[in-house]
Amino acid sequence: MWPFCLSALRSGLRSRAVLLILVLGALLVGVAFLAASFSPRQPQTVTMDVGFSGVRFSLVLFAIFWVQELVGREVERRTVLYALAYPVSRGSYLLGRFLGVLGLLGVAAVALGSLLWLSVILSAGEYQQGFAVQTGGPYWLTIAGLWADAAVVAAFALWIASLSTVQMLPVALGALFAVAGKSLGAVLDYMERGADGDQELIGRYGSLLETIQYVLPDLSRLDWRTWPMYGVPLSDSAVFYGVLMAFGYVLLLLAMAVITFSRREFF
Repeated sequence: MWPFCLSALRSGLRSRAVLLILVLGALLVGVAFLAASFSPRQPQTVTMDVGFSGVRFSLVLFAIFWVQELVGREVERRTVLYALAYPVSRGSYLLGRFLGVLGLLGVAAVALGSLLWLSVILSAGEYQQGFAVQTGGPYWLTIAGLWADAAVVAAFALWIASLSTVQMLPVALGALFAVAGKSLGAVLDYMERGADGDQELIGRYGSLLETIQYVLPDLSRLDWRTWPMYGVPLSDSAVFYGVLMAFGYVLLLLAMAVITFSRREFF
C-alpha cells in the first residue's frame, strides 16, 4: 500500500496541471485580498470570508483532479494492470492512492492557507477594525475542516473512478457531489424555517430532502469560518459531529470503492 502512496505523491507533485490549479488558488486568494477594499470597516473579515471560499474551491478541484489523474486515467489507459501485476491486493492499490491524495491535499491546504493568512494580515494595513479576526488556532482549524471536506469529495470521486468506464465521469459527478453536499445544509435550514411560508414547496420537497439528508453528507458542517471571522467559538459537539460525519463517509465510500474495484474485470 505504501509504495502506491509514495508513487501517488511523486506523480501528483510532478503534474503540470497541479501548477495551473495552484495558480488558480493563488489568484482566488488575491481576489480575496482585493475584496477587502469593498468593506473599509471590516477588511480582514471580508478577505477571510472570500478567501476560505476560494481555498475550498481549489481543494475540491485538487481532490477531483488527483483522483482522476492517479486512478481514473490509469484505469482508462489500462496502465493500472502493471501495478496490479505485483503480489498485492487491489484494495491496497486503491487505499495507497487515496492516502497519497490525502497527503497532496494536505500540502495544498497548508500552502493556500498560508497565502490566505498573509493576505488577511496585509489587508488590514494600519486600520484596526471593530473586532479582530483570529488568525491562530481557529483559523487553522477552519483550514483543516476544508481539507476534510475535500477528503470526502476525493473518496466519492475514487468510488466513481473504481466503477466508471467513462474517463470524465469522476470529474463531473465529483463536482456535482461537492456542490450538493455544500448546499444541503442551507436548503435544510431554509425548509426548517418554513420556506418563507411556502407550504406547497414544503409539501412537495420536504419528504425528499428528509431522505436525501440520510444519504448525502452535509459538508457545510465542516465549514467553521464563523469562529476565526467573528470570534464565535464552535461547540465541541459541532466539531466532533463534523469530523465523525466526514470520517464515516470516507470509510463507507472507500469500502464501496474497494469492493467494486476488486470485482471489476479489465479484459
